[in-house]
Amino acid sequence: MRISIAEDSALLREGLVRLLVDEGHEVVAAVGDARALLGAVERDQPDVVVADVRMPPTHSDEGIVAALEIRRRWPGVGVLVLSQYVERRHAAQLIGGDGGRVGYLLKDRVAQVGEFLDALERVGAGGAAFDPEVVRQLLARGSHADPLTRLTPREREVLDGMAEGLTNAGTAERLRMSVSAVEKHVASIFGKLGIGDAAGYSRRVLAVLRYLGS
Repeated sequence: MRISIAEDSALLREGLVRLLVDEGHEVVAAVGDARALLGAVERDQPDVVVADVRMPPTHSDEGIVAALEIRRRWPGVGVLVLSQYVERRHAAQLIGGDGGRVGYLLKDRVAQVGEFLDALERVGAGGAAFDPEVVRQLLARGSHADPLTRLTPREREVLDGMAEGLTNAGTAERLRMSVSAVEKHVASIFGKLGIGDAAGYSRRVLAVLRYLGS
């Protein structure tokens, strides 16, 4: 894939460049601030952007605001956000938009190289990839909603897997269940949450997160 990186830490930025190049990807830009990222995306039209949340000049939310702008202006570009924490308001916006090609990982995941690369591939292929801690906090945020309290413990586990970006098969493997059992739980979850059937795996995951982040 053709990838643009935005990370203000030069050490981490260069580490990501080397990792991705070693894996056979082409890094078309590696920049240290959000303005440079937007310019690079406009110029290079990468397949995926990997962006930090906090970048100059204020080191608050420039990176994720830029990610939202990229989603708006160039919907065909995948966005994988890296952060040291869950920026809830913007995370819900980013995850709750239409379409796939989006991910949100905590920076600790970068240390797990296989998980990071798997998430990157998923986003590049049009899917979704969310850190379990991001999912946990968004679920907690929405736990006051009455329909969510009607889910069984097993349905909550299935919902966690869905929201992280796992397929039914991936959720079944994690929970040691059959795929057909997971499918039944998924149907029950959508019924209880009042979310109609959606075409496509990524659309389904984003519908859940849009509800939970509201």
